[in-house]
Amino acid sequence: MRILFIAMAESVHTARWINQINDQGWDIHLFPSIDWGLTHPDIRNIDVYHSFYGKRSNRSHWAKLHGIPVISEFAAQTGRLMLKRIRLSYRTIQLIHLIHKLQPDMIHSMEIQAGGYLVLDAKRRYKQKFPPWIVTNWGSDIYLFGRLADHVDRIKAVLASCDYYSCECQRDVRLAKEMGLRGEVLSILPNTGGFDLKRVARFRQSGPTSERRLILLKGYQHFAGRALVALRAVSLCANELKGYKVLIYSPSPDVKIAAELVSQSTGIPIDIIPPCSHDEMLQLYGAARIYIGLSISDAISTSLLEAIVMGTFPIQSCTSSAEEWIRDGETGLIVPPEDPEPVAAAIRRALSDDALVNRAAELNARVARERLDESVIRPQVIAMYKKIADQARIRERKQEMYRL
Repeated sequence: MRILFIAMAESVHTARWINQINDQGWDIHLFPSIDWGLTHPDIRNIDVYHSFYGKRSNRSHWAKLHGIPVISEFAAQTGRLMLKRIRLSYRTIQLIHLIHKLQPDMIHSMEIQAGGYLVLDAKRRYKQKFPPWIVTNWGSDIYLFGRLADHVDRIKAVLASCDYYSCECQRDVRLAKEMGLRGEVLSILPNTGGFDLKRVARFRQSGPTSERRLILLKGYQHFAGRALVALRAVSLCANELKGYKVLIYSPSPDVKIAAELVSQSTGIPIDIIPPCSHDEMLQLYGAARIYIGLSISDAISTSLLEAIVMGTFPIQSCTSSAEEWIRDGETGLIVPPEDPEPVAAAIRRALSDDALVNRAAELNARVARERLDESVIRPQVIAMYKKIADQARIRERKQEMYRL
């Protein structure tokens, strides 16, 4: 079986998904949906197709890189800019040539605004029979962008053109159908795949969650993230946070500034976590009492799933699909993303109620075993690709019979 992925090659989510299947003996290829010339170090044993890429920034990868290697990332960026000036749609043309060359059994675009739009453009220009196309919805692809004038028609065109659709939550299935989805809906699964629960268990601090003295805060402040609201909520809980430390990961520049000012004015120790590996991040979750993640749009927040797995009590905004994973007031707290007062109230409750956070950790551990263990998710993913390949072969045989 030959699969061509169109996805962000620098993303750990892409790496974790593909790593579920790259031991099956299948012929797997990755065409970066955004031409940055970067490949995530966890991507292994597949072919990756850049235009220009810097040899220094890709030295340690186990993937087979295609494209033009140059001495530095600056030189690679210059090459990509030259291609764009020559032909704005150069990446679509490269993708069309690759599809013609590989003749993949299926194409899987992960994320719509880059990968989905790119494949749609290639399909419209492709002169031969196009392979079966799987579209995967990431995060805010439909829930947020589906409400924006610049994206509505293109999203509808993607959904009308694809053969299969996958996503992380029932909410996005409903929204996709409302926007004209014609293809088959696949199993609802986390876009990052599952967790090796036995392995990551060693990252959890021993003892009950109530004994932990760290607070983890997701630092995104952008088109969707609302870390500044979370920081304001933290400042409102200054008295209750004595003896605790707040750690912020993936902060935007303005979040770094705000965190320093909040720490100075309240005396709460607030540290910025430098870039670290996924295992190191899980270790922090395993030592944290509370995780706070606020955004105006998401699907399943991967951070929420990591909190569930590591026994961290989650406080998650209501604009994700958190209600499909946690029970508000029992296994987590669901809050509005842009009002610090209810977020602060949730933090106070999670700090004061030891029984709540300990019981939530027990119940969420059961959810993790039933829905997040890689031994549960990985077979479903493998079966999904086999089913699509089988359906394609059946259709091909029927077409051959009609031609006869």
